[in-house]
Amino acid sequence: MATIEGKTVLITGANRGIGRGLVDEALARGAARVYAGTRTPWTHPDSRVVNLPLDITSAEMIRAAAAQVTAAGSLDVLVNNAGIALYDDLTDPEVIKRHLEVNLFGTYEVTAAFLPLLTQSQGAIVNNTSVNALAPLPVIPAYSVSKAALFNLSESARILLAPQGVRVQVILTGPVDTDMNRGFDIPKATVESAASVIVDGIEKEDDYIFPDPLSQSIASRWYEGPSPELARQYAALAAAAAAAA
Repeated sequence: MATIEGKTVLITGANRGIGRGLVDEALARGAARVYAGTRTPWTHPDSRVVNLPLDITSAEMIRAAAAQVTAAGSLDVLVNNAGIALYDDLTDPEVIKRHLEVNLFGTYEVTAAFLPLLTQSQGAIVNNTSVNALAPLPVIPAYSVSKAALFNLSESARILLAPQGVRVQVILTGPVDTDMNRGFDIPKATVESAASVIVDGIEKEDDYIFPDPLSQSIASRWYEGPSPELARQYAALAAAAAAAA
C-alpha cells in the first residue's frame, strides 16, 4: 500500500485521543471510507465516516461489526487502537485480567473477525502497543504487561500472516496528549502530530512506527536491538520450516 487515498480503514477507539486523530488524518489523506469503531454512538461531520458500534470485549458486537463491513464491501487497513490504562500496583489480579481482556484478547478477537477481508485485500493490521511494552511504567504495571503481550502477539502475527499477504505493523506509542496521559506532567506529542506520523508509517509499510519524541529517541537504534534481530531470525526459521514441509 503506497497511500491511504481511496482505501477503506477501520479504527477502533475512534471517538477520542489518538483514534479520533487517526480518523481525521485518514480523511485528510483521501480515505474513501473510515469505519469509526466506538462503544457508544458517535457522529462525525464527514460523510465518509461510518460509525461502527464496537466494544472490543463483546463477541456479539464484533460479529455484527464484521458482518456490516463485509456486506459493504472491503477493508484495507485495520487499526487496533482501543484500549484501557488503569493505575494499579499489581496487588489485584482482576485489574491485570481486565487489561488483558481489553488490550490483548479484545484486539485478538477483532483481528480474527476482520482477517478474511484483510486477506482478500492484501491489507494491513496496525496495532497500537506502547513503549511500556518494552519497559514497564511502575504506576501502570498491568497496562504494561498487557501491552507487552500485545507486542508479542503482533510480532507472531507478522510472521504467520505474511504468507497470506497481510502486513502487521506495530505502533510503539510514548506520551501523547490524550485523556489517558493527562495526569502525567511530562512532554507529550500532540494527537495531530502523532496521528500524522502513524499514517506516514502505514503508508510506508513500516514494521514499527514511532509517533512521538520519546519513542523516536529509540528509533535510530531500534533495528540494531535484540527484538528486531530475533524477529528476523525467527521469521527465517519459520520460512525454512514451511518450505521443507
